[in-house]
Amino acid sequence: MVYVKWVFWGLFWTGVIAFLHYTLPQHDVVRITDTYEKRVNPGDNALFWSNADTGEDPTATERDVFFIQTFRANDKPMIYRNEDTGWGWPPYFKFDTSNLQAEASDMMSKKSAENAQWVVVRHYGWRNEFFSIYPNAVSIWPVAGPDVQIIPWVKIVILLLLAASAWAIRVRWRRFWNGRQEQGDTEWGVGRG
Repeated sequence: MVYVKWVFWGLFWTGVIAFLHYTLPQHDVVRITDTYEKRVNPGDNALFWSNADTGEDPTATERDVFFIQTFRANDKPMIYRNEDTGWGWPPYFKFDTSNLQAEASDMMSKKSAENAQWVVVRHYGWRNEFFSIYPNAVSIWPVAGPDVQIIPWVKIVILLLLAASAWAIRVRWRRFWNGRQEQGDTEWGVGRG
């Protein structure tokens, strides 16, 4: 029975960590090489695409999605989708997809350029080539070079608040059960001389 308990808690915490890793903002320093629009029909991987109810027909099966092609400093490609999140989950409240696409197009640079333009892309989500999953770009801003270090303040604050909440709930839960146990001991006469 102890193994079942450890498997349960292991799966639970793996799910929590995966959920937070997917949802919380991440930052990549990249060089934008192209932007384009493509008609997509989310199928089995629809969970990893934004909802179609952000100003579009929610019954439509196909929709146009913006994409941003980039390269990292190690010359590995990274592709981002650029979709509105609307009022849904995750709560980025992104409604400026067209503006972000215009900014990305304006910041394009080629590898051979002497002064290649490096940018930080704030995004959420994962990239999986096998399942055609793309992270969603939330914002873009220029930086001095590929060696810039970004401190993820938003992620740090959110994780600290979650840790403090979990600790507070655990402390209150233990106090509750300890109080119940002491009350039960008193009712049954345990501990009386």
